[in-house]
Amino acid sequence: MDRYHELSDATMDTLLESLEVFLDGLGNPDYEVEYHSGVLTLLLGEKGTYVINKQPPNKQIWLSSPFSGPKRYDYSEVDDNWLYSRDGCALGDLLNAELSEALDQAVNIKLDGPASLLS
Repeated sequence: MDRYHELSDATMDTLLESLEVFLDGLGNPDYEVEYHSGVLTLLLGEKGTYVINKQPPNKQIWLSSPFSGPKRYDYSEVDDNWLYSRDGCALGDLLNAELSEALDQAVNIKLDGPASLLS
């Protein structure tokens, strides 16, 4: 359980920091990111809202996307990444693809290797 918290906290912190920097660069007052009590909310105005939260009982990170719906990510030690078991897609890859399309520009939130974030 300690390992889950280390990895999920590092991932959520990196996600928050990356999104804050990205959104600041856009300068759109309708776009905002908030993080409280393990729940990250990404508000994209008329494009919708993402909710990403830790699920300690399941040792997962859950995502609710306005485009692809709900997904549950498990950490894979082999891949050093959070993966959705139904399609093998990584959390960061899904976010980069959806946000790039929604915002009409390349988005590259680097969530690969959460274990490396701990060092």
